[in-house]
Amino acid sequence: MYSQNANTQVLTENGAVAVKSVEGWIVIASNINEEASEEDISDFFGEFGEIQNLHLNLDRRTGYVKGYALIEYQTMAEAKSAVENANGEEFLDQKLMVDFAFVKPPGQTDNHNLNAETPLPGRRERSKSPTRRF
Repeated sequence: MYSQNANTQVLTENGAVAVKSVEGWIVIASNINEEASEEDISDFFGEFGEIQNLHLNLDRRTGYVKGYALIEYQTMAEAKSAVENANGEEFLDQKLMVDFAFVKPPGQTDNHNLNAETPLPGRRERSKSPTRRF
């Protein structure tokens, strides 16, 4: 079950925080039947909200679906609805696995502007290259 914390973040079952991509909220659906069409997937996932973009990879050699699709929704509520309602559902005789495509692992901080000289926790400090030692 997915939960929402006080900061309106959606937490997955593992405690990871779902994050938005540059354009929208992307959901990954796997275990998709190889004979599914883009229209089948669009119709199924369209029930949870307006799909902004749908990416369905095909195997070049066989022409069949590789087994997964990326579905983009504009709002978090639509993506959350798709994840909660489609995960575990039967779709063309196969049980779907649906989750958020982008998540921040539990306990990760938002320090995007780390100084390059400051080693990250859990990593050893690297020696400087020969031209930068002096």
